[in-house]
Amino acid sequence: MNIKPLADRVLIEPAPAETKTVGGIIIPDTAKEKPLQGTVVAVGKGTKDEEMVLKEGDTVLYGKYAGTEVEYEGKKYLIMRQSDVVAVLA
Repeated sequence: MNIKPLADRVLIEPAPAETKTVGGIIIPDTAKEKPLQGTVVAVGKGTKDEEMVLKEGDTVLYGKYAGTEVEYEGKKYLIMRQSDVVAVLA
């Protein structure tokens, strides 16, 4: 991975949105629910005040409007602060 988050930021690959059909009607991408979980791809080093507790490979839950969307080599990612992550799934 060529993206390295700084300080207390993490790079997350969102889980794919679920595809649903309703009575044969396909719901367009713009109407799909955004996933609220993903996998940590890269982490920063943390700050002197906040130690980095997340690590690469963690599956996490985050807020609906958390992070900044970025696209790199055709894949979509989110960059957000560690504090925007609300839980780590075991």
